[in-house]
Amino acid sequence: MATPSVTPGTQPVFPGTPPAGHIVFTCSIGGYDQICLMNADGSHITRLTEAPATEFYASIAPDGTEIVFSSRRDGPFQIYRMDMDGSHLERLTQGIGALYAPEISPDGSTIVFTVETSQGQNIWVMDRDGQQPTALTANQGDNGDPTWSPDGSQIAFASTRSGTQQLWVMDRDGSSARQVTNLPNMGGRSSWSPDGKRLAFYAGPRSAHNIFTINVDGSDVLQLTQEGDNLAPSYSPDGLWMAFTSFRDWNNEIYVMHPDGSEQTRMTYDPRADWQPRWGK
Repeated sequence: MATPSVTPGTQPVFPGTPPAGHIVFTCSIGGYDQICLMNADGSHITRLTEAPATEFYASIAPDGTEIVFSSRRDGPFQIYRMDMDGSHLERLTQGIGALYAPEISPDGSTIVFTVETSQGQNIWVMDRDGQQPTALTANQGDNGDPTWSPDGSQIAFASTRSGTQQLWVMDRDGSSARQVTNLPNMGGRSSWSPDGKRLAFYAGPRSAHNIFTINVDGSDVLQLTQEGDNLAPSYSPDGLWMAFTSFRDWNNEIYVMHPDGSEQTRMTYDPRADWQPRWGK
C-alpha cells in the first residue's frame, strides 16, 4: 500500500488552473529506485513500492486504474502491475529476457514493452494479463522506449537501425516503420500529444539534454528547454502540460511546463533523485 508524503518540499504555485491527473515517477529511496505517485498539481506524493530492488519505468493505464512497471525484485527485470494505491501487485512476465518500459494501449487490451537479450533490444507486445508475448521488431539495431499513439494505431520508439539512435514510428503490428528525426545525440523516451500530431522527445550532449517537440511527419522541430539536463517528457492527457525530469537544480527532479515551454515549474524537492515521469488520469 502507498506510504504518504515521502518527498518533503514546497507545494508548487500555479498562476492559472493547476495541472490535473496524476504523475507516476521513479523515486530513489534507501539506495533503491522505487515507484512514487503524486497528484499532477504536486500534492500528495506517495511511495507505492518498497522492495529492496530497482523498480522503474512506470506508466499509468489510460483508464487510470493501474500502473505497470519494470522490477527486478524476483531476479531479472520483469513487468509488473499494481493498483493506483500500490495494492494487488502482480507479475505479468517470465522467461523472455530483461524487460523495460511497459505501457498499456489506449483501448486497454495490450501492453507494449522493451525486451533486452544478448542480441540487443527489441519491441514486444502482450495481452494486458501478460499472455501471448509477441515481438514487433527483430534485431534491426536496438529498439526501445515504446509509446502508443493516442488512437492506439501506432507506436513511437527509439531505434539505432539507421546507424544512430533516432525517433521512429511504426504501425501497432510492427509494420511500416519510418524514421521521424535526424538529429544528433537523441535520447530515448518520447510522448505523443493527445491530438496525435506531435511527439515530444529529448536530445543533446551528455548532461546537457533539452526537451523538443516535432510533427509526426518530421517537420517543425521546437526546443522547449534551455538549461540543465532535461529528459523524458510526458504530455498530460488534456494536452495542456508536459512533465519532464531536469537536473538544473543539481539533482534530478520532476518539472512541468506548457507544451510551448512556458511556465516551467518544479514539482519535487527531494535530496534524492526523482525521474522518469509519466502522466495519467
